[in-house]
Amino acid sequence: MIQAILDLPVEQQIFYAVLGFSWTVYLWEAYLSYRQRRIYRSTSHVPQELGNIMDTETFEKSRLYQLDKSNFGFWSGLYSETEGTLILLLGGIPLLWGISGTMTARCGLGPEYEISQSLVFLTLATLFSAFTGLPWSIYNTFVIEEKHGFNQQTLGFFIKDAVKKFIVTQCILLPVTSLLLYIIKIGGDYFFIYAWLFTFGVSLVLVTIYADYIAPLFDKFTPLPEGELKADIETMAKSISFPLTKVYVVEGSKRSSHSNAYFYGFFKNKRIVLFDTLLEDYSPLNKDGEPEQAEDNPPSDAKAKPKNKKQGCNN
Repeated sequence: MIQAILDLPVEQQIFYAVLGFSWTVYLWEAYLSYRQRRIYRSTSHVPQELGNIMDTETFEKSRLYQLDKSNFGFWSGLYSETEGTLILLLGGIPLLWGISGTMTARCGLGPEYEISQSLVFLTLATLFSAFTGLPWSIYNTFVIEEKHGFNQQTLGFFIKDAVKKFIVTQCILLPVTSLLLYIIKIGGDYFFIYAWLFTFGVSLVLVTIYADYIAPLFDKFTPLPEGELKADIETMAKSISFPLTKVYVVEGSKRSSHSNAYFYGFFKNKRIVLFDTLLEDYSPLNKDGEPEQAEDNPPSDAKAKPKNKKQGCNN
């Protein structure tokens, strides 16, 4: 068999080498995940190292959740690897390229308009990927996440969010790709250097503008109101010389009851974002966008309740 492969043309040898490498990486990662699932199944008690920070109920919820996520990851990964292999072996990419050429030809664009054809090809490829990945995403959200009490989405919101993500992605991807292809076309012998510089610059721009201009298209960001929490965060930032400029709360509870936080920014302009699910007595979901009532004029209820009703383990 090895000799038969060596007798193939060089391009086919490279093709099968890449395919074999892809499956080798997948099988190795699948083996590591299998070992981890064995730990999930066999560990039924809180490890001694976590005994002081995690109770038995929370540990069991986390264990079962991670086990379900790992099983799901195995099957979805196997499907993805098999799908990619079949597309390569059955000529799916040349077929899609031919369809793209037919569509551009109907618009009066010949083969010399390869950038236009490439953009059509890219749009069709992302559409195919979105549709084939949709069932897996739905199962993950409305079966696994729902089972463990994390999901907050309705099916209508999920579909609307998926469509919005696709549109925003295309609005960014298509212009960037067209410029990249043009650079490759006119770059000559050193096109790869110009292409690398361009992609590096685009990456920096996207990282810079994402949180301020792209993320708000999907979630509501509210400045964390003045109070003890904000003061503590600012004090901690000063103690480690972290150049914090703003602290936001993001409306993550409309999708999931998972908790998270992150920071972003360059140089002396860093910002921290907290998910509203981290905060027990503050929610940025008030329609008027105002913070909770001050402590000197408390409401009739003891504390404001977070929006999310279902609650899984704190993962």
